[in-house]
Amino acid sequence: MTNPYETCPIFENESYLIRMIDESDAPDLLLVYSDEKAVPFFNSDNCGGDDFYMTRLEYVQGAIKAWQEAYERREFVRWSIIDKKAKQAIGTIELFNRHAEDYFNDCAILRLDLRSDYERREVIYEIVSLIAQPAFEMFDCRMIATKIPPLASLRRQAAEEWGFASSSERLIGHDGTAYTDYFILRKK
Repeated sequence: MTNPYETCPIFENESYLIRMIDESDAPDLLLVYSDEKAVPFFNSDNCGGDDFYMTRLEYVQGAIKAWQEAYERREFVRWSIIDKKAKQAIGTIELFNRHAEDYFNDCAILRLDLRSDYERREVIYEIVSLIAQPAFEMFDCRMIATKIPPLASLRRQAAEEWGFASSSERLIGHDGTAYTDYFILRKK
């Protein structure tokens, strides 16, 4: 597996394609980030108060540009998730290796943003199946953590089916804020 900051990998199966985010995804991603039912599932911990609710195309275009710039600085990778049958982006995945002085040090944080009609156990399981194991090698980490709020029961089911377990540990943000509701998958 190559360094994702040198060559961004692509993952796919019969249903989904996960590839580097692109400006052309903006109209499809507007449907994701303006979806009021989807917003509560987004992980915006440690993002300066942004909840990523975007109702205008130019906001999504600005976010994509910022995500691409963060990639160039090697801060994180943001992929678009393409539904191959619908031929449209239905969400994004972000991954990075977090270095901090808390339990979540040397841990890949996985952020999954999906349009609400894709917030289904089988869809989440299939998407995570494409990227979870490669993430350990790509980001050279000992575990992967993803935030699953209590209202996300289908997301929780998919994560647990994949081997993620609830953690009582708190992720400590840049400003000292303690964040909860993380599930972890340990490297085998």
